[in-house]
Amino acid sequence: MTPTPAHATVLVIGASRGLGLAIVSEYLDRGSAVVATVRGTARTPLHDLHDAAGGRLDIEHVDIDSPDQVRALRDRLGARRFDLLFVNAGVANGPKETVEDVSTEEFTRLMVTNALSPLRVVETLGHLVDPHGTIAIMSSGQGSIANNERGGFEIYRASKSALNQLMRSYAARHRDSGRTLLLLAPGWVRTALGGPHARLSIDESIPELVTTVDAQRGRAGLQFLDYLGRTVPW
Repeated sequence: MTPTPAHATVLVIGASRGLGLAIVSEYLDRGSAVVATVRGTARTPLHDLHDAAGGRLDIEHVDIDSPDQVRALRDRLGARRFDLLFVNAGVANGPKETVEDVSTEEFTRLMVTNALSPLRVVETLGHLVDPHGTIAIMSSGQGSIANNERGGFEIYRASKSALNQLMRSYAARHRDSGRTLLLLAPGWVRTALGGPHARLSIDESIPELVTTVDAQRGRAGLQFLDYLGRTVPW
């Protein structure tokens, strides 16, 4: 008999490729039913996964930078409830771009997509999560202020630090909630975002990260963890 997965019903925001796609695949392998989102209407690798999922994967469309689209997704999901909401969507920029040379438009793009929009998703879709379920957001080790001793990726780092701060405020406002709240650092992974020289493959990161998420179920409150379950300094 197949064991019941820790998170039997999962909603993944941002799953067309890379880490999000791998998260969906891992939860399907563990027996979960998954709703996953893509931003555009073009066919993606997620659609190939859908064809092989035996009815356990539904695909929705949403641009998280559009509050109207996020609210429309909430309305489409209606009365559905999830054990886990995992917000993975995010963007990067050049490693050498600094405050000195970044344009206001590029700075705004990263801050909106990496910090503001993920928390708006949580605010809008959070009620779809079981009262003792899990809300997880993909952060980054580069969002750690304490660990920033080398610089680089200044604007990306700042956007992830802002994300972490906003999630701490969300946790403070919901301190009496029974939900598990997670900010996750997947490690430096070889993806379009992480680049070809990253230390980890997707297969080395994501199964461990999903195991970490599942292990926290039932532990109310906010944690900032890496893919191996180790606490990341704020």
